[in-house]
Amino acid sequence: MVVVTEVAKPKGGLTKWFKEDWVDIGSKKKDGSYEKCGRSSAKKSKRKYPKCVPRSKAKSMTASQKRSAVKRKRAKPQGVGGKPTNVKTILKAKRGGVAKKKTTKRKAKPIRKTVGKGGNYRPTKAGAGMTKKGVRAYRKANPGSKLKTAVTGKVKKGSKAAKRRKSYCARSLGQLKRSSAKTRNNPNSRIRQARRRWKC
Repeated sequence: MVVVTEVAKPKGGLTKWFKEDWVDIGSKKKDGSYEKCGRSSAKKSKRKYPKCVPRSKAKSMTASQKRSAVKRKRAKPQGVGGKPTNVKTILKAKRGGVAKKKTTKRKAKPIRKTVGKGGNYRPTKAGAGMTKKGVRAYRKANPGSKLKTAVTGKVKKGSKAAKRRKSYCARSLGQLKRSSAKTRNNPNSRIRQARRRWKC
């Protein structure tokens, strides 16, 4: 009796699935080819648990992709409930044969909220936002930050300053819409003063 092991699910329906030439990429022969998928007996076979893919798929895979697929397949408990445990043949977002790790965005370090002359922030009536001193303090506390002061003067159409203004005005408009009715309707609220200073 031949024990059929899990194979990757191909596209094109069952007809194409049965016509495929399935091989075990975890069992390589001396001549470089692969053993046919399936073992005569799971208990008696010397072959480790197979990872089966169509021969055409195996030819298109890199060596690192094959190692990864076989390793992940054999790391999973197999035969649970009489069924194999499926794993993806090729992981998405790969870099150098290894799945790309998710990175968490580093939280910005705050600076002292000193307001007024010599402070890090402007008073609300003066347009809110950071002063030049505040921007310097922020960039020092957060190396790599590209934070700049507000664009308040005349700008040339299409210039970097014009794009910065357009970007800020779009973002702050979204913030204004999400804020309370009191903030939205108050012409002297901090966000409305800031938008006025940016000439939104």
